[in-house]
Amino acid sequence: MSSPIVQAIQQICDEKGISYDAVIETIEAALAAAYRKDFGQKNQNIKVQFEPEMGGSRVFDVKTVVSDEFVAKALKEMEEKAAAAAEALASGVPIPQAPVEPEVPKVARGEVVASAEPTEEEKYNPKLHLPLTEARVIKPDADIGDALTIELEVPAAYGRMAAQTAKQVITQRLREAERFKLFEEFKSKEGEMLVGIIQRREGRAMLVDLGRVTGVMMPEDQMPTERYNPGDRVKVFVTAVAMTSKGPEIRLTRTHPEMVRKLFMLEIPEVASGAVLIHAIAREPGSRTKVAVSSTQENVDPIGSCIGQRGSRIQTVISEIGGEKIDIIEWNADAAPFIKNALSPARVEKVELDEPTKTAKVLVARDQLSLAIGRSGQNVRLAARLTAWKINIVEAEAPAGEAPVEGEVPVTEEAVTETPAAETPAEEPVAETPVLSDVEGPKAE
Repeated sequence: MSSPIVQAIQQICDEKGISYDAVIETIEAALAAAYRKDFGQKNQNIKVQFEPEMGGSRVFDVKTVVSDEFVAKALKEMEEKAAAAAEALASGVPIPQAPVEPEVPKVARGEVVASAEPTEEEKYNPKLHLPLTEARVIKPDADIGDALTIELEVPAAYGRMAAQTAKQVITQRLREAERFKLFEEFKSKEGEMLVGIIQRREGRAMLVDLGRVTGVMMPEDQMPTERYNPGDRVKVFVTAVAMTSKGPEIRLTRTHPEMVRKLFMLEIPEVASGAVLIHAIAREPGSRTKVAVSSTQENVDPIGSCIGQRGSRIQTVISEIGGEKIDIIEWNADAAPFIKNALSPARVEKVELDEPTKTAKVLVARDQLSLAIGRSGQNVRLAARLTAWKINIVEAEAPAGEAPVEGEVPVTEEAVTETPAAETPAEEPVAETPVLSDVEGPKAE
């Protein structure tokens, strides 16, 4: 049967979600701090080995063995610097700042570990280093580079201040270990979709409860058409996880194009299995999204699979993003038919490509011109981002005496995944049609 101490440690591990070894290291660090508080000396490098089964501990002073010449040289340099500082002080010259003390090397508990001789850059520190002559008095076969552990007497009891110091160290170390564990857990979830509960609003940012940690959804990551109230359950996309002084900071969003991909994978089995591939997504959050899909199997219709019977599948996705309209486009490796599909629901007469400038001239009939451009240019703008081509919409046949109407929407590679600001509706809005495509396949009812 385990001792009460082991049971208490295991309970802490279960509550905080941290490892058993991390708790043991925390207790050892706390005991070392307590020993230094009441019994330690100036030049001791205290390390503690805790034995949870017995409830006892062993205390060591860990030193690295260095040559006598290294120590003599370091002491001589220290004397010269002290003399120079005294002379500078007498003459009124500012004293140069002392070098930073090197970190304490980590060694195995109660063992002699071989290590390298200190480099020229490393400074002598009596807390960390022990001359070879003194080391051989303690251990006759000691050699340069050994980590020598000198066991010290364990006190019968610690004082009140030492116990308070140990308590503070344990609390701080456990909190740090818990934060690091949460950071590691959620760092692996970057690019994933999670379900959270709206907690509260801080300024314009929303705090979302993810269980053991709280994420933040900034104003630019919130859907412009949605209102969030405390207690609402929402699906959110994890964009970044960073470690701060207050713990892990988790950035969440509902406007990222990749959230649409995750929803498709969740709601459409063919997308999750890989039978239907999503090649590109162009999105204006809260307004409209275009998704380019293709099939890896001949008997699977990519558009029909995404729409579902009577539009059941696509309607589930639409409801998850606040009623945002979604166009399902068939992807094509050839740019001309892909651009033609991307401008759906408008019917395109002809597509002329200029490969060097990545510009496409699209000819449409007069009655399809406004539909191809879309409200405030939204349709052609999303098509340009989806295809990564610069698209010019031109009227196919202009009446006599009138010049052809032309509209141009530039696009860059980076714009394919960016989320632009919402556009102001035009004075004469164009009636929008249901999600359709020019390719064969079942239509959404």
